[in-house]
Amino acid sequence: MKLIEPQQEHLLKMMSWFSSEQELNLWSGPNFRYPYNLSSFTEDLKLEQLNSFSLVSEDNAFCAFGQYYLRLGKCHLGRLIVNPESRGQGIASQLMQQLCDSGLGLLKVKSCSLFVLADNEKAIKAYEKFGFSFADYPEEITLENCLYMVKP
Repeated sequence: MKLIEPQQEHLLKMMSWFSSEQELNLWSGPNFRYPYNLSSFTEDLKLEQLNSFSLVSEDNAFCAFGQYYLRLGKCHLGRLIVNPESRGQGIASQLMQQLCDSGLGLLKVKSCSLFVLADNEKAIKAYEKFGFSFADYPEEITLENCLYMVKP
């Protein structure tokens, strides 16, 4: 598995993974337009501002997507998603490992963080399995039901 720059075909595939605004918001957080088209989806991902990656298999099958950026001195992961056809195969861990490795090196920091909504139980389980734990966020979290997790 390797991280590559997201391709248009990956974005189109990801767009098919959300069947409702609620599903989209669970993944994207606030300020993501719905319904969307390729243009709005690409803009809302902020691909030009955030380090954004597709995780592909050895035969270039699109398996997952994720982003990272510097937030409060940590490599902050965001918008992590695994292809629904590939879930339950350890791909989330591979995605997080590669994003963390890349982000820690590029951003020159020693730990990672992320936000997750409290009712996203599958994501929380995957994050805890990977070594993230809940922590107090040093600022106010304006999004309701949002939790903060860190991994040293």
